[in-house]
Amino acid sequence: MDMSYHIEDILFHWQSDPSDDWVLAIITQVQGSSYRKPGAMMLFHPLGRAIGILSGGCLESDLRRHAQMAIQERKAILVQYDASDETDASYHLGCGGVVDLMLVPLSRDNHYLHFHQLAEQLHKGDPFFYQLTLPRKNTDQINVSAKLISYADAVFPVDDFKVAGLLHTDIIELVVPMRSRFRLAIFGGGLDAQPMVSMALNLGWQVDVIDERASYGRNYDFPGAKIVKHPIENLPDNFVKNLDGVIIMQHNLELDAKALVFACQASDKIKYIALLGPVHRRDKVLEKAGLLLADFSCSFAAPAGIALGGELPESVALSILSQCHGVFHEAKQVSLDKVML
Repeated sequence: MDMSYHIEDILFHWQSDPSDDWVLAIITQVQGSSYRKPGAMMLFHPLGRAIGILSGGCLESDLRRHAQMAIQERKAILVQYDASDETDASYHLGCGGVVDLMLVPLSRDNHYLHFHQLAEQLHKGDPFFYQLTLPRKNTDQINVSAKLISYADAVFPVDDFKVAGLLHTDIIELVVPMRSRFRLAIFGGGLDAQPMVSMALNLGWQVDVIDERASYGRNYDFPGAKIVKHPIENLPDNFVKNLDGVIIMQHNLELDAKALVFACQASDKIKYIALLGPVHRRDKVLEKAGLLLADFSCSFAAPAGIALGGELPESVALSILSQCHGVFHEAKQVSLDKVML
């Protein structure tokens, strides 16, 4: 599977050599536009390796220099990049905003900012908050602390931190909402599902491919995905736990109807259900399943996808996953010039 920039992938690399002198670089605040938003993280290794991304490549080389300084001085370093002055091409930031970052060594002194627990909690699947203290500029690394807070234990309104932001009390903390990677179940392991699975994996999502048919859903056709060969009725009761979306593309009315019944029963727990095919086929599947459109309590796309044009499997996958991505992130389907500063 190709590397994604999801926090779980970043933590995976750190866990391979946790005692090395890694440096965490994290965006703490943004004014105006920037490539990444507050809470975005990146790791630097003392031998020069970088894991993650915080800009379109504009800042990483300069951040590496600051990371080496943080290692040598064993201090947390606060850095600001100001691209609001378009005549200053120092870093070619391009977005025209002001970006504040903190770089802090991960060490036993600051409990590695609880990265081990962060990885464990992400694996469990329940959402939570990761809170980092923001010290004054160039303070000792031991003065940077981190903690994990469940939604139930948060001392602030949870809805105030749907995205990362600063919490001002007697200290300043960066509050980052955390959740495990999105999980998508694709019912149908035909050739046309291959680009769908590949794209979803490249987005950093977990993918389950469910197909009971012997000649479909073969492991070597879907590297990186979890293959499930059970009939739908034999799926474990906890299959829908931490499931975010379902795409049904088996090209078989009976199998699609069974999958649709399963998905509809879980529609109060998941965010997105998509059924491949035109409207008249959708109506046949609904009739065979004994369902109505009103029975679905989440976003139900049938026909699946948004109108991007193209008919090849790659185009269909892009269309459906674009729609799915928008639902997962609660995004409005509008052009960027309507939402960007």
